[in-house]
Amino acid sequence: MTGRAATAAGRPGGALPTVSVVVPARDDAAALHRCLALLAAQTLPPFEVVVVDNASTDATAAVARRAGATVVHEPRVGIPAAAAAGYDAAQGEVVARLDADSEPEPGWVRAIAERMAADPGLDAVTGAGTFTDLRGGRWACALYLGTYYASTRMALGHTALWGSCMAFRRSTWWEVRDQVERVDPEVHDDMDLAFAFGPGRRIVRDRRLRVGVSARSLRRARRRRFARAVRTLRLNWVVAPPWERWRERLVGAAR
Repeated sequence: MTGRAATAAGRPGGALPTVSVVVPARDDAAALHRCLALLAAQTLPPFEVVVVDNASTDATAAVARRAGATVVHEPRVGIPAAAAAGYDAAQGEVVARLDADSEPEPGWVRAIAERMAADPGLDAVTGAGTFTDLRGGRWACALYLGTYYASTRMALGHTALWGSCMAFRRSTWWEVRDQVERVDPEVHDDMDLAFAFGPGRRIVRDRRLRVGVSARSLRRARRRRFARAVRTLRLNWVVAPPWERWRERLVGAAR
């Protein structure tokens, strides 16, 4: 799954960029096992898989090692810290992100690599999902994500990122890494990263990038998730409120 063999497989003729897949995980060994098995079955192997063990007390790290993943330990509890540690460690030209309960379709890595190769000016791509544990899960997730993408677009001035299914150029990460929140666990890391990218960079939503996910985010901690969204907005709007972000976007589009 890693090393020179994966590099050769992932770049036939040098046309496709290498893709590192980062998976932050805390006490999620069973779901992680499924996620890593699906990554091992990709039609285009990832250059590497980086699992960030976020102070787990279960077998998360052991599951990752058995699957051949690189394990990064992040003792600060919280997705912002774990995700950033994984992005820092990634070596591929493109950094893809999944959650431990994400179930990528077989062509997921290839679709990311091909989209990035076809559009050199693209900074990031974000995808779609299906709730695997709900009846009508595809439509329920489409409604959930449609609401998320539409509402956050107004706040951001551009397309948001969804942490369960997204990818971005490693070079872009290194341009913005000092602007993201790494410590506060009550911040939505994917939304915060989208804010850091800003209206001047290109993020597109590609429905061909699809993963299965658990609907647990809908069943529990909804109030906490909403509070995190408000906190993320407040922190970033201090830097640049929506009207400034939209003005930057419109001015850039007019050039």
